[in-house]
Amino acid sequence: MPRVWVSLGSNIEREAHIRAAVDELARLLGEGLVSPVYETDAEGFEGPAFYNLVTGYETDMPPAELIALFRELEERLGRERIGARFDSRTIDIDLLTYGDMIAEVSGKQLPRDDIGDYAFVLKPLSDLAPDELHPVLQKSYRRMWEEFTPKPGMRRVELTL
Repeated sequence: MPRVWVSLGSNIEREAHIRAAVDELARLLGEGLVSPVYETDAEGFEGPAFYNLVTGYETDMPPAELIALFRELEERLGRERIGARFDSRTIDIDLLTYGDMIAEVSGKQLPRDDIGDYAFVLKPLSDLAPDELHPVLQKSYRRMWEEFTPKPGMRRVELTL
């Protein structure tokens, strides 16, 4: 079964929504790996700081079904898609990778560009899978993190999930 990496973020009732999403993903996909939680300033807009983390699962559910499942879970947890792309949200759940797949699925690129673009995605992914290679770049996530220049202000949060 392929290993999938999933990014989660919230800046509205952060702790409650992150806990609910992690619990629901475990119920739907089985127990997975969970990174440390990081608090980061909002990027692309003015708003409250986010809690972000990455989770990992082994699943044979096709990527299009996972993406649909994540969108449905976001909606159940109160996510509204009425504003700008960069806006506050109860929860954001994104499929980052699906094994070594390189493809566009349901309008989403796999692996997600977010991996190399945002510290709040790359750092928790490198915590969980430091030696795994990015499917396109063929660099380990540890190396990608070592070469990354994060914006100031990312803080690890002691939150047990």
